[in-house]
Amino acid sequence: MADSARARRLAKRIAQIVASGLEHEVKDPRLAMVTITDARLTADLRDATVYYTVFGDDTDESATAAALHSATGVLRSRVGQQTGVRFTPTLTFVADSIPGDARRLDEVLAQAKEADAEVARLASAASPAGDVDPYRSSEAEIVDDAGAVAATREDEQDSGGRQD
Repeated sequence: MADSARARRLAKRIAQIVASGLEHEVKDPRLAMVTITDARLTADLRDATVYYTVFGDDTDESATAAALHSATGVLRSRVGQQTGVRFTPTLTFVADSIPGDARRLDEVLAQAKEADAEVARLASAASPAGDVDPYRSSEAEIVDDAGAVAATREDEQDSGGRQD
């Protein structure tokens, strides 16, 4: 098993090599709008998963996936030449879902902001359902749970705080 730090460094280097290879060596027009976002390597350094994004619609994404599949051999050769590892890892290309997830999250946040603004607008024009001051401010008699009338605070103060 390889060191996890070594696997991360090698994965980063593979992502750089693949991006450079797509830009300079592979001359497929379907790969013009591809960005390599990340690469992950298994612990045994045998399999590399390369994540990419495509600027365009669904047809561009499917065409890019086919182009990457056909260019896998060339890119793997380039990775083997430039990394110097004993076994060149196999490359698997996976479309990165982070841009779509970020777009959906932005939409949800915009909806939440609109809902908050609506609640604030309704709250600014709202009036209390009951009394303006629902708390008792007078020193009137307080009825306890049993229904008996308790002494008021004034009575308690007159008797020195003692209850009979």
